[in-house]
Amino acid sequence: MAMRCFLQAKIHRATITFADVDYVGSIAICPKLMEASGILPNEQVDVYNVTNGNRLTTYAIVGNQGEIGLNGAAALKGRAGHKVIIAAYTWLNRDELDGHEPRLVFVDEQNREMR
Repeated sequence: MAMRCFLQAKIHRATITFADVDYVGSIAICPKLMEASGILPNEQVDVYNVTNGNRLTTYAIVGNQGEIGLNGAAALKGRAGHKVIIAAYTWLNRDELDGHEPRLVFVDEQNREMR
């Protein structure tokens, strides 16, 4: 059976803290949220803007504490205060499906993980 793509990690309803079109592309993500989700620096992620419906694919970089920032062209897809979902995916074959659980991280208004 061919490999299929599954959700690996999700940061749910984070708040964009800045958008900088003059920076060379990416999304800056709070280091604690990267650790909690398992998203790695330079990993491809999809960003779903809950506020305006825009979607984009970019790569993650480590931001500052509490920070979610759209950089480069991605900055045109959202602005500070917008809510976003950040998702990473993985390719699995049938044998790898048992026990696969995505890491879901829910955050508050200050981008702090809620437990």
